Amino acid sequence: MGDEGHIGLALELLLSAVLLVVVTVIHGTGIGFMDKILKTDRLDLAKLKLVQREIGVMIPMALCLLLLHIIEIFVFTFFYLAPGDAKTLQEAIYHSALAYTTMRVVEGGFTNWMVLSTFEGLVGFLMIGWSSAVFVSEMDRLLRNKRS
Repeated sequence: MGDEGHIGLALELLLSAVLLVVVTVIHGTGIGFMDKILKTDRLDLAKLKLVQREIGVMIPMALCLLLLHIIEIFVFTFFYLAPGDAKTLQEAIYHSALAYTTMRVVEGGFTNWMVLSTFEGLVGFLMIGWSSAVFVSEMDRLLRNKRS
């Protein structure tokens, strides 16, 4: 990649920090909305059979968390669509999903946003961990029939 496609390190670090905050706000807000929609804290668990708890709460919760991660991947995707970067939306989504899930960051790949994609891996790791903690905590409470 030539100098014409190079993005300044300071700008890339600043954008990485801003995107980390944006994605964290999206994730926290999304988890809050998910809690309000599913109303898990107000369920009378004693009246629900195990299968009702699994299908009525755990599956929708998993789908909501997955949707949050997809939205967060798309936030980063738009930066890879900048002029001179990804040629297609599919390429940008692919790169973003790989970085977000920490499967890999393509060194020497199409993107000029190498530092940003590295930070995307960090934020993805944190958001996946956060989702896992929420899901496991709620699963423990629901499946063991505990009250809040």
